[in-house]
Amino acid sequence: MSSDNSTVLGSVLWGHPVCDGWSNNTEGAIYHLGNTILFLGYMGGSGAYGCLFIFGFLAPSFLCLSLWGWMTVCGLDVFTWNLLLLLLCLAQICHLLYRLRQEGLPSEELTTLYQAVYLPLGVPIQVFKEIAGAFENRVVELRAGETYAVEGKTPIDQLSFLLSGRINVSLEGQFLHYIHRHQFMDSPEWESLRPNEEGKFQVTLTAEEDSRYISWRRRRLYMLLSKERYIARLFSVMLGFDIAEKLYALNDKLYIKSGVHLDIRLPSLYHVLAPSTSPGQRGWGWHGWHVHGWLTVHDSY
Repeated sequence: MSSDNSTVLGSVLWGHPVCDGWSNNTEGAIYHLGNTILFLGYMGGSGAYGCLFIFGFLAPSFLCLSLWGWMTVCGLDVFTWNLLLLLLCLAQICHLLYRLRQEGLPSEELTTLYQAVYLPLGVPIQVFKEIAGAFENRVVELRAGETYAVEGKTPIDQLSFLLSGRINVSLEGQFLHYIHRHQFMDSPEWESLRPNEEGKFQVTLTAEEDSRYISWRRRRLYMLLSKERYIARLFSVMLGFDIAEKLYALNDKLYIKSGVHLDIRLPSLYHVLAPSTSPGQRGWGWHGWHVHGWLTVHDSY
């Protein structure tokens, strides 16, 4: 058996005419172009995009070599093998594009949102797709001057996140603070109510400029949070951070007579910020409503 194998190996290695010398003839531009593209193709990296780069170069390379085998060499075997490799590369490219489409997000705005907010938190893309599915991948536009919520009238039935633009928060015409991009628009209102409670906005939210936001319906988001503990913890962290940012923004508006800033972290400030019935202090009542509502909800956990 070993002698037969050695005979076959010997015929493969030595059973052909010996090359007496190198030919001075070149194979033509198509052959060299194909090999140049082949050389560049193997410089691709790893991962889906790296594979897409490699096969994207291999396909035109094998196309050139197929044309070379058909027109220059006139060899059916050379043409057939390179054509087969070309078809395999095209099939692999289609597979990679399909996989990238399945793993990607439906819009550029959602991709930017994921990369700017969720990716730094280590949220997997599949989890973000579940979150995006809860608002049906829909982005809502709010023109400058349009109102998102009116104090005492608009029910608290959703949670919104600002993608672009700026929102003015006011009470009875008095400016309180701004809501900027990548901030929740109604996190204090959301946290002030339990799932079985209803309420209305205590402030008015108006678009300072053309804005775009995403919005989760209250019932659907509660169902998602009840099923997915990881998403529930994620929203808890994000909402807590967002409310803290709003509280510190309001801290700039709180002064005592000596001109010293009040520290909203002090427990004694809770009594100072309690809702007031005095007409001259109704603006402070809204600040107290935010702090009071946030403390009440979090104390209940």
